[in-house]
Amino acid sequence: MRSLPSIIHLDMDAFFAAVEQASKPSLRGKPVIVGGLGGRGVVSTASYEARKFGVHSAMPMAQARRLCPNAAFLAGRFEAYRRASGLVMGLLRELSPLVQPLSLDEAFVDLEAGPYGPVLAEAEHGTGERLLLALAEDLRADIVERTGLTASVGVAGSKLMAKIASEQAKPDGLVLIEPGQERAVLGPMPVRALPGIGPATEQVLRRAGLNTVAELAEAGEAELVQLLGKAHGLGVHAMSTGLDDRPVVADQDAKSVSVEDTFEVDLADRDRVLREVEALALRCVRRLRGAGRSGRTVVLKVRRFDFSTLTRSETLRGPTDDEAVVVETARRLASQVDITGGVRLLGVGVAQLADYTQEDLFAQAVREEAAVGAEAGAGAAEEPEPVEEQVAPVRRWLPGQDVRHAEHGPGWVQGSGVGRVTVRFETPWSGPGRVRTFRIDDPALEPARPLPLRQGWPGIEDGDEDEPGAEGVGDGPGEG
Repeated sequence: MRSLPSIIHLDMDAFFAAVEQASKPSLRGKPVIVGGLGGRGVVSTASYEARKFGVHSAMPMAQARRLCPNAAFLAGRFEAYRRASGLVMGLLRELSPLVQPLSLDEAFVDLEAGPYGPVLAEAEHGTGERLLLALAEDLRADIVERTGLTASVGVAGSKLMAKIASEQAKPDGLVLIEPGQERAVLGPMPVRALPGIGPATEQVLRRAGLNTVAELAEAGEAELVQLLGKAHGLGVHAMSTGLDDRPVVADQDAKSVSVEDTFEVDLADRDRVLREVEALALRCVRRLRGAGRSGRTVVLKVRRFDFSTLTRSETLRGPTDDEAVVVETARRLASQVDITGGVRLLGVGVAQLADYTQEDLFAQAVREEAAVGAEAGAGAAEEPEPVEEQVAPVRRWLPGQDVRHAEHGPGWVQGSGVGRVTVRFETPWSGPGRVRTFRIDDPALEPARPLPLRQGWPGIEDGDEDEPGAEGVGDGPGEG
């Protein structure tokens, strides 16, 4: 345990919703809810204005609409969230090379490993704490300057206490917990305040009469090991006494890459399921390649109509990022699954990641077979087939989506339906803009990439590449 509180935990406040409010002046100070907008969608993040009505993350979107019907319900813009996250993570890495992202909006930082480490090592205790507080305040101010977003920061001598401190700091605050005060701070808290204690463990502890962290500490190691097992029991007891020597680990490697979709209507048609699996596999490979990785194990996830979930996997001869291989393997796994009664969720992932790709003979065979088939088909066609008239696909405009109009400039979609789309024309640095309605197929209206949150700072439309940020597979935002 450290004598100085040199570990900080940063948690962006209501991150997704806050990015939307920073991007859209007309939504500032108003309830904003981001998540899936379909019948089975759930809330990803709710602004603090929406939380006053009882809306929270992971809540069914239908319930959120009942609680806060006047909120702005937006589909989410992950490109914008990654960009904002990249700016914030860049500021953290200026303080220390030891930055451990937990998600797009949350990270630990070890300040002893950074440029201020030597000064902290030589400073008296009070001077060191004042310096740490100043660094944390400057960090929060820099985040506001570059992004317009607020963050809550906890400063402590361990990751456990830094996380506890940032929770106490919410929203838009800073809390320092001095080393030596761990048990006093933790004692009155409910057992769920400790990481690793979820609903099931909480019930086990509650049946044993253990409701607070202080009661866990008093129970002792032996009783907790008997209740929770050796590894979990020892870990819970150590944390209940404030002991946590886990280091800040930079750039933790993702163990897998995956994507999944939940369907508004259960899928019962085998061909439809295979088409959806193929589309998911292609998305998964794009994400895999974007991370510069390959993988050896293809994983299929299926959640059936009764909420039972099963997984199937197949391990290949070597790591690959070949679309044909992943698609073929995922389809083969899906063809073996019983879909009687319907499927409500499908997911495709790639695990056992590597930084290289071995030559995959199966992939080569798939490509050669496809090429031979195409040549055979071309040779058999003596007469050209009649050209069918191409029908342009119907555009789908999602609430919150960035657009640009040839005459009115940049804006975002407020809603669409009955062949019309409503757009509010404003930018992150303008005042609230005017609203106009167009046909959904208006040729002057086009999808656009997000604008920077602050003029003069890097933005997606500036042509910069996405920064690595903190995104990992399966990572989701904290509720901040």
